[in-house]
Amino acid sequence: MDQPAQSIVNIVDDEEAVRDSLQWLLESAGHAVAVHASAEAFLSSYRPDQPGCLVLDIRMPGMSGLELQDELIRLGHAIPIIFITGHGDVPTAVSAVKKGAVEFLEKPFSDQALLSLIENALAFDAQARAAANGLRSVEARLASLTQREREVMDLVVAGKRNREIAEQLSVSIKTVEAHRAKIMQKTDAATLAELLQMVHAASSGRAK
Repeated sequence: MDQPAQSIVNIVDDEEAVRDSLQWLLESAGHAVAVHASAEAFLSSYRPDQPGCLVLDIRMPGMSGLELQDELIRLGHAIPIIFITGHGDVPTAVSAVKKGAVEFLEKPFSDQALLSLIENALAFDAQARAAANGLRSVEARLASLTQREREVMDLVVAGKRNREIAEQLSVSIKTVEAHRAKIMQKTDAATLAELLQMVHAASSGRAK
């Protein structure tokens, strides 16, 4: 089984001194760090399958931090973002949080405040990735069902009894029982309640 990739804290800031100081701070705290001098540089090297978070300056030449956030949203990349902002940018930063940023820090900020936010962002990212992996696993198991097994499962989930399912599908009760057993085996559901949870999770995930 593959080991999970190490989380990386991405720093995007056009000021070299800021990048260097943040890199030193975060590496001293045990984090793996990648620094980028521009939003464009970050986008060109970013891999969505890499766990981590993004520490992002709001104001930069070229693509701004907010424009980078919008582009990541457009691309469907849900990396947690912590914005670094000057005093005059606070209303803008609040707007960024409403669009999904984890938080913003107003300059000057304490090292501990940043480290705490990064811990929260990395934990959030790990939880989101675990949930996504779990959903993909559920969808794969449901996709393994045959058309007939899917029909039986849909009726089971709808609360139909074996006799009702047999009548509706014009098969014997024994055939329905066999299909139900196969459904539980293929989905790895231990109980009917667990099967219901899987179907609900898959349908909710597709609806997003």
